[in-house]
This record gives sequence, C-alpha cells and structure tokens, in this order.
Amino acid sequence: MRNLQALIRSGLANAADTSWLIPVLKKFSVAIPSGLLQRMQETKSSALQAQFVPNQAELNILDTEVTDPISDDKYAPLRGIVHRYPDRCLLTPIFTCPVYCRFCFRKEKIGKDKALSPAELTACYAYIASQPNIWEVILTGGDPLILAPQQLAEIIRNLTAIAHVAIIRIHTRVPVVCPEKITAELLAALQLHRPVYIALHANHADEFSPEAEAAIARIVDAGLPMLSQSVLLTGVNDDEQVLAALMRKFVQNRIKPYYLHHPDMVQGTSHFRGSIAKGQDLVAALRGNYSGLCQPTYVLDIPGGYGKSPLGKAYVRAVGDAAVEGDSRCEVYEVLDYHGDVHLYR
Repeated sequence: MRNLQALIRSGLANAADTSWLIPVLKKFSVAIPSGLLQRMQETKSSALQAQFVPNQAELNILDTEVTDPISDDKYAPLRGIVHRYPDRCLLTPIFTCPVYCRFCFRKEKIGKDKALSPAELTACYAYIASQPNIWEVILTGGDPLILAPQQLAEIIRNLTAIAHVAIIRIHTRVPVVCPEKITAELLAALQLHRPVYIALHANHADEFSPEAEAAIARIVDAGLPMLSQSVLLTGVNDDEQVLAALMRKFVQNRIKPYYLHHPDMVQGTSHFRGSIAKGQDLVAALRGNYSGLCQPTYVLDIPGGYGKSPLGKAYVRAVGDAAVEGDSRCEVYEVLDYHGDVHLYR
C-alpha cells in the first residue's frame, strides 16, 4: 500500500476513486523510483505516466492474453535460464526492477519471484558450460543493473570463465529511470569482460533527462557499446514524429536503434496494442525520411514461444523471368521505394 499512498500524494492517482486501483495493485506489481516520480510530476509527461502509472484498463483482460505470452517456461531447462535460440540464452539472476512497466511481458512474475540463490546460479553456470553452442548470454530479469556491483562482477567472472561464451548482453532500464546507479564501481564490474553490450529499454524521448543522458555517456565512454529496445505503445510512441524523435535521441546519445517490439499478449495490456498495419506504416515512414542510423527492426515475438519475426513491409516482390539479349534470361522484381512508388528491377 506504500505505492498506493505515494501515487495519491503525487497527484498521479485520484484519492477520490481508488476502487479500481487497489485491485490493480493486488494483481500487478507497482514500483516507481522517487526520481522518476518527481520527473513525471514536473514534466506532466503523459508518455511517462502511461508507461508507469497503473491504469483501470489493466483490469480488462482478454481471452487471448496470457501470463506467459512468449512461452518462456517452455524453454526453461532450469530456473534462471531461458534457452530458446541455439546460440544464446537468457540468464535471469533477479526478478525485480527499479520500475515496473505496465506493459511488461513478464508482468505476472516481476516483483514476485525471488532472486536466484547461489546454488541456483551455480546450476545455471553449469548448464551454460554444458551447451557449447551458447555464444552469447543475455542478462535480464528483472533488471540486472540493480544488483550490487560486487554481485554483478561475480556473475560476469563466472560467465567469462566459460570458454565458448564470447558475448554478454545486459537488458536494462536503469540508465533512464535510476541514472544515479551508473557509478564507477558498476562500470568497473561491466568492464571485466569484453565485449559487454548494454541494451537500453526506452520508449519516449521524455525519458532522457539530463541525468539519464549523463549516465548513458558514462557507459559509452567506458567502452561499453549500447543498443536500444523499445515497445510500440498506443498513446506513447505510435506517431511518426514521436517515434522519430525517440530514435534520434538514441543515436544522439550513441545508442544504435535495435528492436521495436509489437506489444505482447500480456494480461491487461490491450489498451497499449495497436494494429500491426499501423506499426508497419510508422516504420516505413522512418525509412527514407530519417537517417539510416535511426532505423529499428520492428518485430513480433510469436505467441507460443516461436521466436521473433520481423514485421516490416515487404519492399520487393518477384514477378517472374524476362527475356533479354539472345536466350539469356533474368529475374524481374517490383521494388517499393519509401514514397510508396513501385519500380521494376531486372
């Protein structure tokens, strides 16, 4: 109930009507760091509030929405590991975050499951060591960057000791929601192994406070490459100019746009999900109108655990063979440009 009282005091929740808020808090975890809460109050940003403040619409659960929308459990050989793709796996040492996104695909678990015990972590390292095809380990959760630097350093050392693990990737929101946690001690832990990639989750340019941009600069200046992850959210970033501003903000902060996710079938999130057709149009609008550096890959995590599939428009279509000089033949394609015009390519 501390979260309820904090939301009411902040003015972001109506004290006169908490009849819907209490059921939301009972079903889904709520956490908003004090700095982020203050920024939401100061900026009045509807994009920030929509992402982090509970909404009555979360009680509207569709039949198609499930507790494990991308079937993590199906690919979990043991607690803490998700091994869906041949050359990489997830390691989830912690199941808490500094902030809980209202659209999170692990919404049912985050903030409720306990962190891995030392014995469970040891079992995870043993599993990874037993799978020589695992080239990359992705630390996620929860948010790994809320771990104490010593804990994070120990995890990185143990992964580095596995010969076939070449890449460590860390998925996080910390630089934008708790930038004060990006300390020299934390950066030293991240620098124990090269390369470590940091994938930052942000969905709107309003998330990039001066403190957040300074934290990102500390990460990149420490030699740690950064990628972006975003979710296409109705009422947050489902607009060409807003989405372009976000991608430009990433690039200006030396973060390469990576994935733009279509929202998963998470319980109580239908108000965030627009149509795939609209998403395709938005991503097509970025192409040509904005720098090639600003182009994310629009993807859907197929329900049932079948992995990510690109959702971008098809720009090329084979239309058959055409005779040219003599008896030789060539393939002919129709190619769509960013204006929507079709051209023949032989």
